Amino acid sequence: MNQIILTFFGGLLMGLSPAPNSVFYLAWLALIPLWSNIIFSKNSLKQNLLLGLVWGIGFHGVALFWITGIHPMTWMGVPWLASLLIALFCWIFIMLWGAVLVVVWSFGMTFVKRLCNTNTFKDSLFRIILGVALWCGLEWLWSNTPLWWSSLSYTQSPNNLWILQLSKLSGFSVITASIVAINGLLAESNYYLSRNRSQSYSLLSLALSLLVLLHGLGFYLFQQPLSDTPDKAIKVGIIQGNIPNEIKLYPEGFRKAIEGYTTGYQKLASQGVDVVLTPETALPYFWNDIVQNSSFYQSILQEKIPVWLGAFGVQGNNYTNSLFTVTGDGEIISRFDKVKLVPLGEYIPFEPIFGKIINRLSPLDAHLVSGKTNQIFNTPFGRAIVGICYESAFAEHFRKQTQNGGEFIITAANNAHYSKSMPAQHHAQDIIRAIESDRYIARATNTGYSAFIEPHGRTFWISGINQYQLHFDTIYRRNTETLYVRFGDWLTKLLLISGIVLIVIKKFM
Repeated sequence: MNQIILTFFGGLLMGLSPAPNSVFYLAWLALIPLWSNIIFSKNSLKQNLLLGLVWGIGFHGVALFWITGIHPMTWMGVPWLASLLIALFCWIFIMLWGAVLVVVWSFGMTFVKRLCNTNTFKDSLFRIILGVALWCGLEWLWSNTPLWWSSLSYTQSPNNLWILQLSKLSGFSVITASIVAINGLLAESNYYLSRNRSQSYSLLSLALSLLVLLHGLGFYLFQQPLSDTPDKAIKVGIIQGNIPNEIKLYPEGFRKAIEGYTTGYQKLASQGVDVVLTPETALPYFWNDIVQNSSFYQSILQEKIPVWLGAFGVQGNNYTNSLFTVTGDGEIISRFDKVKLVPLGEYIPFEPIFGKIINRLSPLDAHLVSGKTNQIFNTPFGRAIVGICYESAFAEHFRKQTQNGGEFIITAANNAHYSKSMPAQHHAQDIIRAIESDRYIARATNTGYSAFIEPHGRTFWISGINQYQLHFDTIYRRNTETLYVRFGDWLTKLLLISGIVLIVIKKFM
């Protein structure tokens, strides 16, 4: 029981590490109880799996508790109690999905323990390498599923910008690997403190040296000049419409949206912006309806300022969640359809099986479909990298677009569905994406946090929450290519290959 309590406490500490809390340093200690209890206790496989489940529930249960903010959904016609049950189901589901990753890691580490079962310094290092490789491999696997958000790496954003610079090398896996390695070294050092002080001190020295080295390298990268030039500048205006979901898709919401975005567009145009960016589905209409029935479209024709507009697109008998480039002449020259749809919220996984049981958590009748993965979004200001809401969690989504010539990032989100922790974590995700790709980001959200982020991850403007706001600032086009953009997540591949080689050495040599 003591092991379960201590392990759960470690998971809670990891769950408290991400935004909006400023306790990112807890992540560098939070894995110690799980590591120690799996490696150094005489547990059965079943007991170790339980410990992994407990730690995962602690981490993901706290970090993702914001999902319960979808309650109440009475505005969608869902009864209050049913709404509560749906919210709890979503929270438990994503919590357990994240916890499964930790359970699988615990399963693997049980066999690592049996393989590296001597009390030598070499076996401690073997366990560290294999533990890091396994966790990074699992995060890579989970990040390629439709349901992904809470990597260990995001615990460091937005506060630990030095360590986040390392994501330029091989993406978020560098941060995850660093956290797991330091935790493992400290757990190993603690175990040997009363058994072999020399080995304990060596492991502690290695942990502290690695921690300093990683942050030192990050600080060096953080200090590199951006060297932006005026000819690459884009003056972007952002409108944060602040239209509550409760009214967004109803007449009152339509009226408020048209009024707020039209007025905001006109004010930003008068301030000399080059382009205006709106949030995800800022105007929840199809384009033809906007042209025919809105003062917003008439303002574009009058002011002649391009706009990146969030609205619905048509794809056959279905519709898409899209961002359009509308020129000052009112013509659409590019369109990006959201690729990563939110499970249950925007589509039903395995719809032929579950579609009759689970209604999509959306008041729309038509079916939302995803966009193609190879979309190009050209604008009058150069090629843009686009992320719509949930896509901010998927690093590869941004890497591919950067590799294809994207010069700056624009993200559009709603965020009105959830509690205030979610917008903070969403902003934190975009910070990592900016650093990985070495690009500026302009991000517009419906209710917050809208922001401007530079390539080192500094946020040079951020909005308030649940407020109507207008702001303009300057971002710059960039053509740099980080190691991550060029080669992808090479570190995880290297770690997995190294792990396999170590297993072969231990098993057969």
